[in-house]
Amino acid sequence: MLLLALDTATPAVTVALHDGTDVIASSSQVDARRHGELLLPAVDRVLAEAGLRLDAVTAVVVGTGPGPYTGLRVGLMTADTFGLALGVPVHGVCTLDALAYAADIDKGPFVVATDARRKEVYWATYADSRTRLTDPAVDRPAEIAERVAGLPAVGAGALLYPDTFPSAHEPEHVSAAALAALAAERLAAGEELPAPRPLYLRRPDAQVPKNYKVVTPK
Repeated sequence: MLLLALDTATPAVTVALHDGTDVIASSSQVDARRHGELLLPAVDRVLAEAGLRLDAVTAVVVGTGPGPYTGLRVGLMTADTFGLALGVPVHGVCTLDALAYAADIDKGPFVVATDARRKEVYWATYADSRTRLTDPAVDRPAEIAERVAGLPAVGAGALLYPDTFPSAHEPEHVSAAALAALAAERLAAGEELPAPRPLYLRRPDAQVPKNYKVVTPK
């Protein structure tokens, strides 16, 4: 097994290789505006670090968000392209699940929250690092304050809003190393990973202008 894992659902552009036992190479850069520019060089970098070629990959794992539309689709489209080119399966893993896994909390409940912009967070609650209790959602921190009161929290969204998440701590962003390790663990246990379908949770920021004038040929 050689898993190529990547995630662009958060400001981190992160890539890793996992051989079924351990992560053998990884790369992470935080830059919310350069996902498309940084992702492929990061793939090249981890392959070179591992001394492997792309055609050695047996499956691709991609973070499915939730995340902003523009960043998230970079990783998903790249993963699909690799899958088609190599003829290998492409698996999806919720980005929040990978953050929870990296937090390595044996007993919860706890919260994972990432920055959704617009003064909102993407979030979910977990019983432990491997067990999600609620579906991913997007809300303003003040709107969920009572529901998450007293719970430890991880992720950039939690760190941004200490009034709602006073016990927030790292990891701040997802890592492909955690994504790959979680996927490898689930595959080894015989679990079927979901298809790589994006969790946008809301409409994209870009909108058609109001009162848009349609021009038709005469």
